[in-house]
Amino acid sequence: MGRGGAGAVAAALTLWWLTGCAGAVWLELSTTATKCLSEEIQSNVVVMADYSILYEEHPVRPSVSAKVTSPYGDVLHHAEKVSHGEFAFTTAESGIYLACFWADTLDRGMVVNLNLDWRIGIAAKDWDSVAKKEKIDGVALELVKLEAAARAIHGNLLYLIVKEADMRNLSEWTQVKITWLSLMSLAVCIAVSVWQAWHLKQFFRKKKLI
Repeated sequence: MGRGGAGAVAAALTLWWLTGCAGAVWLELSTTATKCLSEEIQSNVVVMADYSILYEEHPVRPSVSAKVTSPYGDVLHHAEKVSHGEFAFTTAESGIYLACFWADTLDRGMVVNLNLDWRIGIAAKDWDSVAKKEKIDGVALELVKLEAAARAIHGNLLYLIVKEADMRNLSEWTQVKITWLSLMSLAVCIAVSVWQAWHLKQFFRKKKLI
């Protein structure tokens, strides 16, 4: 492979890391707590995950329950008392997506290890199927990945720009409200001071002190 091909592969891998999220996570579950993972994801992004119990020596066969919710609280996946499972969905709105897991039928003090493989965006795409369908491999496949990663980066940048604009508008709105509140507080303090001065003056006049 020449320098150009190696550079394309390196760039594709870099963009892959920047725009896709993938990796296995181990969770230690007990009967006393629920473990949750959250991820901020923009809309129209593919999310895929599978989870399974890492079996060890347990006196009883352990099981877990899982629940995945959207930013608005919609349940995207719910399973109870299973040893393994998987879920996949395309995000409908931007925000924090939450995946929670808890153990069932465990004795006190027992711990179950759960392996969670979480893939988001281009990391969730089946590139082997793409390669077979398009009949491409090697550098050509990496260039396709590079193009997908570039589109994902462009989408992420637009999302960040919109989010930054929303935060700036909120900050400006808050600053205006604080300014008006400060002016109102100052006006109230001045009015109260004037009223107190007038009241004291009337009191002293009645007592013929002035």
